Order: sequence, then C-alpha cells, then structure tokens
Amino acid sequence: MAEKIAGWIVVLLLVYLGLGVLFGLPFVLFGVNRIDTVARESKWGFRVMIFPGSVALWPVLMLRWLGSKPPPEERNAHRLAVRRTR
Repeated sequence: MAEKIAGWIVVLLLVYLGLGVLFGLPFVLFGVNRIDTVARESKWGFRVMIFPGSVALWPVLMLRWLGSKPPPEERNAHRLAVRRTR
C-alpha cells in the first residue's frame, strides 16, 4: 500500500514538473517581460537563472502572466525626488 502511494506521489511530481517545464520556456522568453518591466532589458544569464524558479512556481506565475496588468511603479522618496527634477 505504501509503495502505491509513493508511486502516485512520484507520478504527480513528475507531471507537475513536466507542466512547469512546458510553462517555463515560454515564460522566460516572453512572459517575464510582461510581469517585470525591468526584465525586458535583461540578458540571457538572468533568464537561465530564473528558469528553475519558474518551473517550480509555474501556477503562481501563470496567474500573474495571464491575468495581470503591468505592476505598479514603486513610490518612494527617491523616485518622487527624481520626478521633481525632470
């Protein structure tokens, strides 16, 4: 009985990771640009580094990518001071 449960856990984990890989490739190429505006100018090294995380966190990132508008710009004293000088 325990072997069957362990087998199902392994199968579910492999399916989850497989879906994560299928999601992660287009996400690091196109989706990260929509979620994070700074990532538009990123190099390939950055995208390689975020690939494992996008595979692991694909459900959260998919919801952000498909249903999100661009993230709000951070408002702090430094950004407000720069705006005043422009």
